[in-house]
Amino acid sequence: MRMSSTIGAAVISLALAGAGCGPKAPDKAAREAVTASLQQEADLLKRDGEKLDPVLGVKATWTVEGLDVVERPNDPDRPWSGAIRFKIKSETQDTDGKVVTDEFERRFDYLYTTAVNGWIFQMPDAKAP
Repeated sequence: MRMSSTIGAAVISLALAGAGCGPKAPDKAAREAVTASLQQEADLLKRDGEKLDPVLGVKATWTVEGLDVVERPNDPDRPWSGAIRFKIKSETQDTDGKVVTDEFERRFDYLYTTAVNGWIFQMPDAKAP
């Protein structure tokens, strides 16, 4: 009797352990942490982008349009990819005093790397001529 209960306990233990080995659901806390980290990166880009030399006579306003964070389950060294999307408005004053406004969008792509526990900027792919 003792042998069968030991085998039964072992089978149950293996079944429970095997259930944990299936596809892993994204860790909500990890997603929130890397998203907050990407938001900090967006804040730095905004701050630096709006910091222009007054001699240039250009005023820039960077607005975060969105943050995209995507899990990369098959890459343990770079488990997340991210993108920061901005709408940028620049205003310059013409020689006649008229304000000229330009608006455009920019996207910055990142990978979260475990080697530095942070986001690294991804250079855009070069377009062939």
